[in-house]
Amino acid sequence: MVDSMRLILVRHGAAHAGLHGIIAGPLGCAGLTDIGRDQAARLRDHVRKTGQPEVDVLLASELPRAIETAQIVAPGLGIDDVPQDCELCEVHTGVADGTDWADYPTRFGAFDMEAEPDRAFAPGGDSWNAFHERVDRMMQRLAAEHVGKTVMAVCHAGVIAATLRVRFGQRHPANLRLQPTNTGLTEWEFDAGAGQWILRGYDDASHLAGTGLA
Repeated sequence: MVDSMRLILVRHGAAHAGLHGIIAGPLGCAGLTDIGRDQAARLRDHVRKTGQPEVDVLLASELPRAIETAQIVAPGLGIDDVPQDCELCEVHTGVADGTDWADYPTRFGAFDMEAEPDRAFAPGGDSWNAFHERVDRMMQRLAAEHVGKTVMAVCHAGVIAATLRVRFGQRHPANLRLQPTNTGLTEWEFDAGAGQWILRGYDDASHLAGTGLA
């Protein structure tokens, strides 16, 4: 389709960030682990060898783990410039960035964004609903800015899961957990003529097959 746009979302490689230790916003994120760098290198080598996917634009969120992943993958795509896009970030953590997770409940209260979808993660951060609205806005904006192109965006598990919830209209799916693989690829296509998003693939991590890195 001439008017179609491909959006390939890549989860960053394995990182120091998690639900233990330091809350990893832009300040607290310590980037990739050695395993994460190996995963990103496997993706780089795969696209270099196969020539697929062909990518016109490579983007990354503003979080160090995504930036580092994109910088490792970029040479395999023949791309030098990796702009950062705030709307590709995981849930904005606001003033909780850099706080130890163990201290979060005392400072900011119980952590259940789905139960309180309009409550911010912390002052200056996203609520569950605001996060999904941002992800929806990001998809629509990239489709409008890159008509006829393929965009690879290195982002986060939460962002990838949110694209599925937003597009399928299920922000609170019961008994369902989406857990994309580190450096796994999820592909959307936007058909501008029909005004529709098409899910072409979810969590392709074939570049990690047989490596023990998945």
